[in-house]
Amino acid sequence: MTRDSRLVTRKKKECAIIAAAQATSHEPRVTLLVVAAAIVNDKNEVLLAQRPQGKRLAGCWEFPGSKVEENESPEAALARELMEELGIDVSPRDMEAFWFLSHDYMTEFGFHLLMPVYLVRNWTGTPQALEHAAIAWRQPDAMKELGMIEADMGLVEKLGQALGA
Repeated sequence: MTRDSRLVTRKKKECAIIAAAQATSHEPRVTLLVVAAAIVNDKNEVLLAQRPQGKRLAGCWEFPGSKVEENESPEAALARELMEELGIDVSPRDMEAFWFLSHDYMTEFGFHLLMPVYLVRNWTGTPQALEHAAIAWRQPDAMKELGMIEADMGLVEKLGQALGA
């Protein structure tokens, strides 16, 4: 190896190290833990909620859920949020772990979303749009016609497989 080729190799390594350092130190990677429910009725329809005006992704459809607060379990967060958002009471024992979603929102919002999803088939009360613009019951195959949040599309496919729709 010649002296010039060693210098080029060393310079490439230095550039790679600098680029890696800049990429990792440029912006801290924030992971946001959010929990969601696929609430399923006796017709195998799933409840969706439309995000209200004034919030990120307003007008898009999503699965009901919430950020998990500090010192709160995902199940407790989901039970709390379903009561606040929809006026329904769901016991953690009626939450069946179904799937988890991981979606990169770093460019758009500065975080990476991690979302455990639970199937809920039993609840008390009648769902109402208390914090959303609207709610709707849909079969998974009909959800694709709505303006669903991009991160939820993988979940729509999983639900279609699980519910036979």
